[in-house]
Amino acid sequence: MLGTTFLLLLVQGLLRYPQPAARGLDEATRERMEQRAEYLSQEMARLVQELERQSLEQSAGAWGALLLWPCWGTLAVLVLLLALWFGAKQVVSHEEKWEEVGAPGNGKDKHSGAQDDEAHKIESNPGGLSVQRIQLPVVDLEKGCSLIGDLMAKLRDVFEQGLSHSFYPVPQEAIGVGSAFEGWSPRAEDPVYQVLVALSPPAGHAFHLELDTAGMPQRNFWVRVELLCTCPRGQPGEDMLCFLHQPEQELRRKQEPSLLHTLCTGSYLDVQKTAQWFCGFVRVAWLPLPQSRHWRLTLLPSSRSCRFQLSKGQESFKAEMIFGVRRGDSDIFAGSLATEAGTPSTAWPETCAVAEAKFFGHISRQAPQDSCHCKCLQLLSHSLPGVGLSSYTLKTVLMHLLSTVPPTRWRRRDFPRRMMDILKLLRCSLETKALQHFVIGNERLPEEIRLPSDLRLAEPPNLLQHLASDPDAQAKALQDYFGLVLGLRQLLLSGH
Repeated sequence: MLGTTFLLLLVQGLLRYPQPAARGLDEATRERMEQRAEYLSQEMARLVQELERQSLEQSAGAWGALLLWPCWGTLAVLVLLLALWFGAKQVVSHEEKWEEVGAPGNGKDKHSGAQDDEAHKIESNPGGLSVQRIQLPVVDLEKGCSLIGDLMAKLRDVFEQGLSHSFYPVPQEAIGVGSAFEGWSPRAEDPVYQVLVALSPPAGHAFHLELDTAGMPQRNFWVRVELLCTCPRGQPGEDMLCFLHQPEQELRRKQEPSLLHTLCTGSYLDVQKTAQWFCGFVRVAWLPLPQSRHWRLTLLPSSRSCRFQLSKGQESFKAEMIFGVRRGDSDIFAGSLATEAGTPSTAWPETCAVAEAKFFGHISRQAPQDSCHCKCLQLLSHSLPGVGLSSYTLKTVLMHLLSTVPPTRWRRRDFPRRMMDILKLLRCSLETKALQHFVIGNERLPEEIRLPSDLRLAEPPNLLQHLASDPDAQAKALQDYFGLVLGLRQLLLSGH
């Protein structure tokens, strides 16, 4: 009798003091649970009354048979209740890890739906988010960076040996840029290793960068090619004919054509012609390289860069050579890649990729060994597919935080709070329609990053300026933000 009474009290306790599991469920599920609880409560009351009635009516000799039936009936109800309680608790234990983010994209104003409230919850409570729970595809970025860097060095050696006396742009040491060389990748399972190859003018030529004043918001440059006098009196010891003062017929007969007659359109270096020429050079230079004995090289389509893939068995690495002309002695280049469709082939957009890569290198040297800053960016970018936000926007938000939050506060144990910091700053930027460019006009950059004087003192461009003039674009950006948060929640629930 004492055992039966204990079981009854336990079940009644669960009914009277239910776990707050329904807090994370939708309205329909919550209503069904309440109805089920009410039904079970009524059944429990009926069982208690039945037990009390039978207890009074039965004789002492029948106690064993009497106890057997209510005990098994009570146990059945107990098992059902525990299953219901535990199932709801399991669902909500996952939901509460992101404090119920909610579904994005319902088309409502950001202050009118549940999305806004739920997003605030995730931003203010990082509980449950753990870097150990998330299993993203593992890629050895260091191996890929080393492989591509070694290949670039070998290609440069081939150029110096076979084309040093030609009049094509002279490639300098390749500089690793972009996500893979920074320690993360928007596509963890298929990273692209970008290198910037700085170009210097060949002998008898000079490069002059001319700013295209109509190239806003992204500034474009024209690389004007000028011929220099190489007559013996001006350049003693030079074994070449002067393009300016030698007869044209003699130049054609004894010397290769100048850069103006190969890779230029008019007087300006042409991006597409330059990229096409380098792709041809890579194809020819590949065969004598030691890497060709183990790897297969496949050139990929590209109009403003040289993209290729190295494959061996199940391994493959994608790389992209982008070209640039350095602005003075700074870390800013006029680069070959363009972000806008229809960019003229003679336009070289300004790029801060080298400065940004150097900033990540500076942070890596300052940060503790278990720093999570790259993990944060990796996780966020992994949740971007199907969302309109760009990985560069996320990267800019992170760089601003890295310059204000000390490196010692980016340890693995700080992962949840740093993720919340990134989300909060991203949301604030979208709501205020303002996110300053990290490099241009930033007076807090490390001294090792060199900027031209006009960029160091310039007003930082607003990367979200387009939102200010288009309310629909801002609404879409906020919906994309909710989509990003939902993607993070799903990633946390699934673990990958």
